[in-house]
Amino acid sequence: MSSDSQEIRRSILAKWNETLSKHGNLFSSDSISGTSPPSVFVGSYNYPKVFVGPMVPPIHGDTSLLDSPEKWIGKSLKDIVNFRLNLVRGIQKISIDQTDGRYIENLQEVAMSSKPLDSDLIFKKSPSSNISIDGESAPFGPIGEIKSAKFSGTTSVKSIEKIYYDKDLKAQDAVLNLYHSGIEISKIQKCFSIGMLGHKRKLVPTKWSITATDDIICKSLTDEILDNSLIDSCRVFSYAHLGNVFSIVLFPHRWVYEMIEAWFSNGVLGFGSDYEDARGIDHSPAIAGAYFAAKLGVLEYLVEKKIQAGVVILREIRPEYAVPVGVWQIREGVRKAMKQNPIISDNFDAALLLASSKMSVSKSEWLAHGNILGLMRQKILSDFF
Repeated sequence: MSSDSQEIRRSILAKWNETLSKHGNLFSSDSISGTSPPSVFVGSYNYPKVFVGPMVPPIHGDTSLLDSPEKWIGKSLKDIVNFRLNLVRGIQKISIDQTDGRYIENLQEVAMSSKPLDSDLIFKKSPSSNISIDGESAPFGPIGEIKSAKFSGTTSVKSIEKIYYDKDLKAQDAVLNLYHSGIEISKIQKCFSIGMLGHKRKLVPTKWSITATDDIICKSLTDEILDNSLIDSCRVFSYAHLGNVFSIVLFPHRWVYEMIEAWFSNGVLGFGSDYEDARGIDHSPAIAGAYFAAKLGVLEYLVEKKIQAGVVILREIRPEYAVPVGVWQIREGVRKAMKQNPIISDNFDAALLLASSKMSVSKSEWLAHGNILGLMRQKILSDFF
């Protein structure tokens, strides 16, 4: 762990302790009244009986920013962690097959609400406000077991409501329908998680629903681009935020995709990577949800431009990324990168050099740890250009 990372975590924890010293009674009571962003969460612990509930801050008003990752570009890591810590998470243990009943149906109404909604939670005992900040897991605010929950002022998003009542529609078709209706991905993920989609409905842990939603959309977008014309030169895009540096290289080739991550741990540089061709990935990726989140961001660009390309995404995780905040930041970071003006190069080697120049990891190190990169280096530059 670097000293920079430790200092950032200490600073975040100090800010939280300051909040508790000023408003600790709002977090430690056996009840809470506030406005949910709206937000629901399904845990994975003890699966298939999991902890499910709403997330509510102890304040009223427009709290939508507290759980809207699509609006967090430009916010600092401290700001984002603070958003998470200020949401009190209520829980009840529920079987994943139990997608009806008053409690779950109330949470489904929360998930489909078009605006923040007033919430009143009563806990069996005061929520725990002991917060740990580390480099391994995303932070959470206080957690308490719910005795009763009441929500008011729900106004459903019509496209979500329509999908909710269509129990003959497959879950993947429901996801795509909502995506093409313009519903934010973070909201689709919540609906997926709380058992609102498909004809064989069940609760899905939030971290799984995030990856599943990205994967479903990616498969559809990949199918869309396979008949598009190839780009005629290499394009290099880059963006950095929250201690993450992204470089994306597009090159003239039928769809192939690789993501390579590099990180620093105790001064040692580590790597992880996964790749696919037009048949898709045939295994669970070693870099997990990051793989699909990044792919979605670049596929949206290819669909919009009506082009096809080979893609390599390089992600450098700097020590400043001291607290992980979720794969949303990868999706939104790559989306932001693809909105920049690309640097054009007429050959892949030069493009990779440009991409590497934005990072502290050298071109040779990226080459040593990438499958597509190694293939490009060894055999077929002449075939591509």
